[in-house]
Amino acid sequence: MVVWSGLSRSVASLSQIKPVLNPQSLSKAFKNGLQIRKMSGDGHRDIFYVTPSRFQWNKFKDMLHFYVMLGVIPITAIVFYTNVFIGPAQLTEIPEGYTPKHWEYHKHPISRFLARYLYPSPQQEYEKMCHYLYEENEKAQIRKLETKIRDMMRERQDYQAYYYRPAIAKYHRVSKEAADYLESIRGD
Repeated sequence: MVVWSGLSRSVASLSQIKPVLNPQSLSKAFKNGLQIRKMSGDGHRDIFYVTPSRFQWNKFKDMLHFYVMLGVIPITAIVFYTNVFIGPAQLTEIPEGYTPKHWEYHKHPISRFLARYLYPSPQQEYEKMCHYLYEENEKAQIRKLETKIRDMMRERQDYQAYYYRPAIAKYHRVSKEAADYLESIRGD
């Protein structure tokens, strides 16, 4: 394939070669972005076309093919081996007293492997969703209580909310423990 494209390129360039004999055609060639070079000192002149480099494009294609093949070949080999030598699972009755694992419900060995080692179990997903719903319910109840408190404060007008500062028991406990420790050291 490369030989044919090289031949077609050389035939196309031969058809574009024009003999350069006078200075007017030389200046015309330089204006068109062409370079003239003298070949081997025999007086023959050839037109050399200045084109941008295709190095980066070729390098990109090479790297793309390399990394695609680096992943495609092993995965294809694994899938081929799994389908030919292992095959799909057969449906059998569950023995007495045995609870099947969640990955044993998949038919294909690759999906079974993914369900066992990569994906979370359905029970875990269910419990995560239940926890999320519990947390959202708690937040909704707190918001409801806050609005009720604000409504009662607005209704009774007994104090304003920005004067209320909650006491943090942690710091009070720490300072009390420090005071008790200092008192025990002093002996009073």
